[in-house]
Amino acid sequence: MDATRGNAPDPQRAQREMALMRAYPTAMDLRARARRRMPRFAFEYMDGGAGDDTGIRRNWNALDAVELAPRYGRVVSPPACGVTLFGKSYAAPTGVSPIGGPGTAYPGAETYLARAAQAHRIPYTLGVLSGVDVETAAAMAPDVLWFQLYRFHRDNHRIGLDLARRAAAAGAQALVLTIDTPIRTVRPRETKSGIVNPFKLTMKLRLDALTSPWWLAAMLRNGIPRFASLTPYMKPSPTIAEAAEFIRRESGGAFTWDEIARYREVWRGPLILKGVLHPSDARKALALGVDGLFVTNHGGRQIEALPAPIDALPAIAREVAGKAALIFDSGVRNGVDVARAIALGADAAFAGKAFLWSLGALGPEGPGHLMRVLTEDLRATLGQLGCFNVGDLRGVARRHPGAWSAGEYATGIDKDFGLPD
Repeated sequence: MDATRGNAPDPQRAQREMALMRAYPTAMDLRARARRRMPRFAFEYMDGGAGDDTGIRRNWNALDAVELAPRYGRVVSPPACGVTLFGKSYAAPTGVSPIGGPGTAYPGAETYLARAAQAHRIPYTLGVLSGVDVETAAAMAPDVLWFQLYRFHRDNHRIGLDLARRAAAAGAQALVLTIDTPIRTVRPRETKSGIVNPFKLTMKLRLDALTSPWWLAAMLRNGIPRFASLTPYMKPSPTIAEAAEFIRRESGGAFTWDEIARYREVWRGPLILKGVLHPSDARKALALGVDGLFVTNHGGRQIEALPAPIDALPAIAREVAGKAALIFDSGVRNGVDVARAIALGADAAFAGKAFLWSLGALGPEGPGHLMRVLTEDLRATLGQLGCFNVGDLRGVARRHPGAWSAGEYATGIDKDFGLPD
């Protein structure tokens, strides 16, 4: 059974989980199977990044470069993986990052992610561009749901502010404002696979889907992905093209600091900014009363030149100094990556692509399997390092050759961006 459940053991479930662990012990194993099983456009959408994927490789390489020194001579069995975020207890310091249009990668993705997160008691961040609305997701994951928003600026933020109110009424635990998408950049792998912007269900995509009966069956079960949280603001029964045009017209750009302050007034729960890579941005967010920061480069999907978030994390952690929760994101593949991020100042480390790989590889049972993989790998890592719990990671000696220094951040000119000195 799931370690997070209090029900009696289910021998068949346990056998299945053991079989999956033997066959797919890592997220990269899931990625390899997903590549074989999915339509090309679906895999390229979920796996690709900006440019030549340099940002994705930088994220992975930077994580791999972080070394943690173990201490031996004491018994650590079994280490505790629980963590408290914003006053709420979770089973592990990991979670599901917000993902735009996950149903493109695997139809019905949001349902399977929400249910698995609830079962395993880790946060699930529902993206606003998802196939289920915030009310439905809250019913499936009432104890762990966070809600993410892009900037819907038209009509004085009518849609965005109403979505925030709906999320609060539904019981979402936190609101995440994405600030690292000022413009949409080119993702060549998507383009080459036939995905165009605005999205159109072209003949090429239809033929590609026919090459993957397994994926096509999921689409027939769950339907063509729609932007469910946004449908109340659209005309009735919009086509895919009409929905895409609506989003293009109504949204865009990055939240300004004044706009973030408005959402702070409306949203009474934990407010989190996603996309922080500079200590000065962290300082400004703290001044506005933000409760948490996602340290992320959008998984390498926006621009290749950005720092790997793990290299930006220590300087941001020094700036924040415990005044807000830090969520690491971008490149997490295993429990060792989670441990690295926490040792360098994060409170938790979330994954996005890896959960899409899990769906592409195993369908509905993929997210739960990956959650077990991450938690058990983290537990083993804690034990190997001599840690009794997640908090002990802060005291682990580490070597981090790629970390950005204060001097390197000082090469920019903050006053040009209207930021505090």
